[in-house]
This record gives sequence, C-alpha cells and structure tokens, in this order.
Amino acid sequence: MATASASGQFLARLIDPQSTRKCSIYAATPTSRSRQTVCFSRRRYKPCSMSMNGCQGDHGLPVETIETRTLPTVPSPALAMDRLNSAIYQLKSHPPPSSSGVIRLEVPIQQQIDAIDWLHAQNSLQLSRCYFSGRTVGSSDVFNPADNGNGSSKEKAGTKGLVSVAGVGSAVFFRDIHPFSYNDWKSIRRFLSEKNPLIRAYGAIRFDARSNISPEWEGFGSFYFTVPQVELDELEGSSMLATTVAWDESLSLTWEKAIDALQATMGQVSSFVVNMRNQSPNTFIVSKTHSPSKKYWELTVNRVLQQIDRTNSELTKVVLARSSRVVTATDIDPTTWLACLQVEKDNSYQFCLQPPKSPAFIGNTPERLFHRKNLSICSEALAATRARGGSMSHDLQVELDLLSSPKDHLEFTIVRETIKKNLEAVGNGVVVEPEKVIRKLKRVQHLYAKLAAKLTSEDDEFDVLASLHPTPAVCGFPREEARVFIAENEAFDRGMYAGPVGWFSGGESEFAVGIRSALVEKGLGALMYAGTGIVKGSNPSLEWDELELKISQFTKLLKIGVPQLEQLTTGV
Repeated sequence: MATASASGQFLARLIDPQSTRKCSIYAATPTSRSRQTVCFSRRRYKPCSMSMNGCQGDHGLPVETIETRTLPTVPSPALAMDRLNSAIYQLKSHPPPSSSGVIRLEVPIQQQIDAIDWLHAQNSLQLSRCYFSGRTVGSSDVFNPADNGNGSSKEKAGTKGLVSVAGVGSAVFFRDIHPFSYNDWKSIRRFLSEKNPLIRAYGAIRFDARSNISPEWEGFGSFYFTVPQVELDELEGSSMLATTVAWDESLSLTWEKAIDALQATMGQVSSFVVNMRNQSPNTFIVSKTHSPSKKYWELTVNRVLQQIDRTNSELTKVVLARSSRVVTATDIDPTTWLACLQVEKDNSYQFCLQPPKSPAFIGNTPERLFHRKNLSICSEALAATRARGGSMSHDLQVELDLLSSPKDHLEFTIVRETIKKNLEAVGNGVVVEPEKVIRKLKRVQHLYAKLAAKLTSEDDEFDVLASLHPTPAVCGFPREEARVFIAENEAFDRGMYAGPVGWFSGGESEFAVGIRSALVEKGLGALMYAGTGIVKGSNPSLEWDELELKISQFTKLLKIGVPQLEQLTTGV
C-alpha cells in the first residue's frame, strides 16, 4: 500500500490543479505563470535567426495550412536539390493566403542514400541538426506476441519503408526551461497532421526537469524539438529529399521571412555525399575521468543498499549513472562516431540531436519508451545486463545465468510491473507477452518483455509520456524516492541522458530512452553516459564493470595513449 501511495502522489503532481489536463512532466512551476511575462532566473533562450519557437504561440489555435507536395522522382541528390530550389522559387511567387501554416516539398530519389552520410556532408553548417534511425522490430502498430524484440521481422518501426531521417535547420522549433507540459505538447501538435505523416518534430526531454541545467546542456533547455527545414529520408531501396517551411504571423514569422530563411539554408546545403562506413574517429584519448570516481561510486552504491535494507524504507531500486569525460587529441566528429556505431545498430535506435551552437547528443539505445500508431500503444521492459559470450556455448551459459539470477529477476520485475501499471492507468486491455525473455545485442544481453494497450483518445499520448517517463530502468522504484536520491547524490547533470528521445507526427509517435549516449562538443572531447540498476544483492565492483561494458561501444573506437607531437603537427 505504501508503494502504491507513493506512485499515486507522483502522478498527482503531474496534474494541473487549475485544469483538467496534465500540467507537465515533473511539474515544478505554477500553472498561472504567463509565458509572455515570466522572468526566468536562468538565461532566456533567444530564438534562432529567422526561425520561431512554437511554444510561444497559442497552442489552442490551429495552424491554417498543413500540406505535403510530392514532386517527380529524380536519379540523384543534386537533381533533387535543383528541383526543390525551383519549387521553392515558384512557391515564393505564389504565397498562400493563410497567416500560419506548414508546407513540405519532397522529391523521391531513385538511389538509396544513407541519411547519416548526408548529415555528415552538412558538417560546415552552423544550423541545428537531427538524426533518428528506427530499429528492426516486429509489427510496430499491431501487437505481435511472437516478437521478442530481436528483429524477427523485416518491417521497420514507424512509417513503412522509412529507415532513417537526417535534418538540418529548423522550420519551427520548440524549447523552454520549464518542464515539458501538456500545453507544450499541444503547441507541437498544432504544426502536425495525420494526413502529412512525414512532417515530424524530432527531439528530446530532460531526464529530470527539476534539476539545474549545467552549461553543456543549456542549448537543449528542459526539452528541445525541431521540424527540420531540409531533410534526407532514407528509405528501403530509395531516398527522399525534402524541405519544410513553417510560418505564423502571431509569432512574428511571416511567410516572406520563412521562405527567405529556407532559401538561405538551401544555399548552404551540400548534395555531395560520401560513404562513411570505412571511416573512424581516428583520434587519441589524452585523458579520461569519471564522475563519480570509482571510490565515490562504491560509497554511493553502498548508501543505496543501506537505504534499501532499512525496515521502514520503500526504496527497492535506484539507477545510478556515471559521466565519463574523454579529452582527445583532435575533435571527435559526432556523425563519424555515430556512423561507426552502425555495426551495432541491430535492435537499437540511433539518434543525434544538436541545437544551434550546442554540443551534439548522440546515442545507440536498445530501449523503447513507447510507440503509438493511432490508438495502439506499445512499450518495453528492458533491464539486467550481461556481456555476450565469446562462443555460442559460452553465450548460452551467460543467457541461462541471467535468466536464473534472483537479483536480476528482481530488477527486471520491478521495471516490467511498473510499466504495466502505468499503461493500465492510461490505456485498456494491457497485454504482456513475452513476459521474460533474453534480448541479445552486439555486446550485451538483457531481460526483456513487451507490453501493449489501446488508448481511448490520441490526446492520451501526453498522458502516456508523463506516466512512463522515467521508467524504473533508468530511475528506480518508487520513482519519486529514487529520483530524489539521484538528485541528491549524483554530482553531474544527466541532461537528456536517460530522457525520452524521438519524434511526434500527426497519427504516430515513437520515443526511445536516451541511454548508451554521449555529448560531443568541439574543443571539449565528449561526455559518455551509462547507468546501472542497484537492488538488494548488487555488488559495487560488478556494477562498475557493467558501466565500462556499456560505454565500450564508444571507447573502442578511440585510440588509447597520447600520439607523438610530430604526428599531431604533420598529420602522419
């Protein structure tokens, strides 16, 4: 009963006492606050040049025009650029009569172009960038009990045939430092339409919006979403180059300004694409530090275990994380690093999110938070970790050990049952199948379960997001008690690490959990993040080894040691 009460209190804090709708994820600010007049204690975010922050508009006022125009197919990206530029010029000559709208122009390309290669070609642009790659799963919009998340079907998550998306610039973006709220969700949704499924808002939400934002995460705010100005959609066997123009006179972005901004971005976009599969970061680690250090990590883990063992404690699990900073001899290019991780992309989402003049948040995460297609919703429980075995027989032995471990069963059950209860609170007919199987990735394996339900209304999507995030797999249980422990004991800002990362569209949305991730910034190397669940029976040293295993997908691509000075200066 005490646990149920704590969960109920957490959900109650998500309710706006002045409204019948949810207020925010981790609601922390008064609902009577006026966004137009409030003075934040932190730095205000200035809109990008010739772009608009959709959160500052009237979320209840529909956008007047939303449409997609598909142009004839061409054989190459260069011809697609020419066709789009001509179409934009024609569009500029015949402006729409509406005061607000979104228009997407798209040109199919006969050849399949890797979206990450296209994004790498845009490295010189000082614009926002985003990338999202789905993963091979079972049928994503209809529950399939036979699917254990190991890629048994060729169908892709999301729009059928869509492999990955890369975008630059912002037709409209959404960012603030207050917690992501129902009104913010409505502000995004007003620019989307079920009839235009590829007009999407890509972005991420902080793990804990109530914690202070550290300098490296300032550009992201408490949440950051963007509808790209120019994007490359990688399809199965083909591609599509697209542009999106968005305008809203109530936000002081007229049609003329928006179309001029799109033309300016198109003037910078390169159609020259180089395959990066054989490239590597090719840099040396000069230094590597952890926060916390191993000594402090052991103290914190023991503190969690002592708390769990207290007779009056409700706490059964806390997910502790570590931030590992690597300083390298030369800058790490985030798209090159991400491209190298594609050998491990099976059963994982890949993402890159980079606001203007900010670091790039990249990741290769196996964990789905939820996928919604119309009223169908599915989620996953993923917890407990073992390394893959060096041989088939060894791998099987590791699998059996994971399946039979009482400690890992406890950690996994907490995650699965909590997600089930949260889905039951917002949906109907919750099904859990399989209840516990092994999910195998390139270098690790986990315990896994799939959950599915039906929503009453598509407006329940925000409720799903608010109830599922953060899951016990990245926070703990009860989650409010675990969140408080994390806030009081972790000495670094998680930022978007372990937060929702994904996209919204009119009739469909998909979010992963931003784990197995890193923040990459020019001149500062990278911050790599990993976490592990602490439950009764956890061993601090073994949990530290698990952190090393989880970040190894990044560190294995970097050379250890300091190169000779003459090598740095001559490029040898």
